[in-house]
Amino acid sequence: MSEPAVLARPAAGQAWRTDLPHTAQAVPLARALVRTALAGYGTPQDSDTAELLTAELVANAVEHTAHGDRPIELVVELLAHGCQVEVHDADPQAPGTLAGPAAPEALPDPWQEHGRGLLLVRTLSSACGHRRTAHGKAVWFTLPARARRCTAHGA
Repeated sequence: MSEPAVLARPAAGQAWRTDLPHTAQAVPLARALVRTALAGYGTPQDSDTAELLTAELVANAVEHTAHGDRPIELVVELLAHGCQVEVHDADPQAPGTLAGPAAPEALPDPWQEHGRGLLLVRTLSSACGHRRTAHGKAVWFTLPARARRCTAHGA
């Protein structure tokens, strides 16, 4: 597989798209690409939360989908009210629940290493979900733009 594509600044209304390897190396790479993409837009996005949620979705794609010859695709789009991140993989199977808060008995065990990723996505995003694609599925989340901080002069 070739190296991931270099991100280029999109025209207004377009998104950043890049392929990631179907390995654990995809997670830190995806975090760096999201930070770069949001910094390139020059808008007040919550990059830390975007990185965290992206890492969760990419880690799920690597761990829960078959290692085929298809890469994982990362899509970052600036919206009028924030940003949307999508992670595409080749498995059409829906991820765990992304719809609303889980019932208390369905919450992940706090003593287990795994199982909290989708809970983080549901809790920290303004919206999230998944959809089937021609080659598998896309799992996505949106984050609102943060208000710009004002600083007082002379203080």
